[in-house]
Amino acid sequence: DDFPTIPIISGEDFIFDVKKIIESLKSVSFSASYSDIKPEISSVYVYENNNDLIFVSTDSFRLAEKKIKIKKSKSFPEIIIPIRNVLEIIKIFDGLNGDVNFSINKNQISFSYQNIYLTSRLINGVFPDYNQIIPKENKTKAIILKQDLITTLKTTSIFSGKFNELNLIIKPKQKLFEFNTKHQEYGENKTKIDGALSGEDIEVNFNYKYIFESLPSIIDDSVCLLFNGPHKPLIIQNTTDQTFLYLVMPMNR
Repeated sequence: DDFPTIPIISGEDFIFDVKKIIESLKSVSFSASYSDIKPEISSVYVYENNNDLIFVSTDSFRLAEKKIKIKKSKSFPEIIIPIRNVLEIIKIFDGLNGDVNFSINKNQISFSYQNIYLTSRLINGVFPDYNQIIPKENKTKAIILKQDLITTLKTTSIFSGKFNELNLIIKPKQKLFEFNTKHQEYGENKTKIDGALSGEDIEVNFNYKYIFESLPSIIDDSVCLLFNGPHKPLIIQNTTDQTFLYLVMPMNR
């Protein structure tokens, strides 16, 4: 008798492909913050724009965005789902096929799929206006094989310091793309990687984990890295599928 009753959400209803929803949540959930101080970014932000349903998360050092096409019958509201609930939603609905029904009101959302019914509270807040920090152009571009990047990051990470610092040097005219890490106890590592390079020379530092953790969301065999100078964010995208965008801020020396 004391067990809490599951609330039945009455609100606007929307029907989506469950597989696309879960893939989208997976694509961005890794970059959300896990701090209770700022609930707006300890979450996944979902909104609609021009027949796209857009999923976004950030921890203020990096940001992931995934878009899926939807059939627009009515306007989808802006919602912010707590990241801990998002991870549970992924666990429960992962691997399923068919349609899932969303029911949304001001404070809650429910997910209905056959014999599964799940509810989550929504964050009552405002997600940061992230579009203003996404660079509109790039000064240096590198297209490299995804597997080469994974292998290189795994190797260089062994020699990374306590802040996971990775130094990147790109000199397109010399066809040089170099990954450098240095550890006080273990030594240092320099690895060159082949790729299609263009634009200006650049040297910049990143947290290698932030780059590595985005790669499962890259579905192409090659990955596109777009640089905008030593103090500007890096953009990581697929080479052909432009529905996923990942932004990571550089580290100060």
